[in-house]
Amino acid sequence: MRWQSWADFWAMGGYGLYVWGSMGVTFVLMALEVFLARQARLQAEREVRQAQALNPQEGEAE
Repeated sequence: MRWQSWADFWAMGGYGLYVWGSMGVTFVLMALEVFLARQARLQAEREVRQAQALNPQEGEAE
């Protein structure tokens, strides 16, 4: 597509609200996924450290 101005670009042929709304929702969901994955990793690391603190011999090689 070729646009005559920036306003035409942002309007996207009358579908701008749909296009940019979809892009916005996608960006928010992707950022949320990264945030939740990071939180889950930190929680798992905390649980491993707690388990190792309770049973220090289990982590050692025999």
